[in-house]
Amino acid sequence: MTTRRSFLSLASCLPALGQQVADSNQTITFDVTRVNLLYTVSDKRGRFVNNLGRDDFEVYEEKKKQRILEFAAETNLPLRIGLLIDTSNSIRDRFRFELEASGQFLKSVVRKNVDKAVVYSFDTETRIVQDFTDDADVLDKKVRELRPGGGTAFYDSIFLCCRDRLDKEQPRHKFRRALIMVGDGEDNNSHYTRDQALEMVHKTEVVVYSISTNTTHSETSGDKILRYFAAETGGLAFFPFKAEDLSQDFENIANELRSQYSILFRPEPLKTDGLYHPVQIKVRERKDLVVRARKGYYAPKA
Repeated sequence: MTTRRSFLSLASCLPALGQQVADSNQTITFDVTRVNLLYTVSDKRGRFVNNLGRDDFEVYEEKKKQRILEFAAETNLPLRIGLLIDTSNSIRDRFRFELEASGQFLKSVVRKNVDKAVVYSFDTETRIVQDFTDDADVLDKKVRELRPGGGTAFYDSIFLCCRDRLDKEQPRHKFRRALIMVGDGEDNNSHYTRDQALEMVHKTEVVVYSISTNTTHSETSGDKILRYFAAETGGLAFFPFKAEDLSQDFENIANELRSQYSILFRPEPLKTDGLYHPVQIKVRERKDLVVRARKGYYAPKA
């Protein structure tokens, strides 16, 4: 959610807002609160649908239809990517290929002078491996230097990457923010909880893509966590059967990051309660299409 505080002349601005004024030289302060939603539309076969317009969509907050203020088909937004790599002992068997696939992904997606990525590793502790940069070769080099060992502070890595890095990249509406998590979804050493991590993801307006390193061929509790984060934020969870499939999963993420729609609306009624508010985007008269978007936002506190 984006909150902007403006100091504007009544003469030039308030008539547009439908307010009456007596002194045109007076200056007031008011808040403009908007919710920006980036989302993906696909058919039932998973193919992207990129030819829809503003009138094809409806937005609902708690079952009340909202008025769309702005709409865009975002095909080339600059990217701000947070890559979280599990370096705990539990993923040792797939570690080498995990690093190779991660490095290849960064080199194929990060465009010089346009996109930026930051890399975190997490085992017993969370560490920043490489701060935001548009140099894909540097990112690749840093990733390949990682070594496995220790416990798993998974939730801490999510919370810290969003709070300390992704949230600092402003203005929000000009960037596509994505968190890509590679690991088994287990956590045994975090200070922050799963709910605290998800709340920070929502407040930073980040979409989560998760890639499981589970090799058991059956869904684990960690896989459910990876699926949960992706579903709540409008992303996807991938479960490759073999290490070589990781490259294809990264390619799928890269393609999706370039195929987005964007909707901006001002909640009516506007609530400044600091609470989570569910939101749903629907495609009018097209039940054959699937919309993936984050499921809500946190309102600011009054």
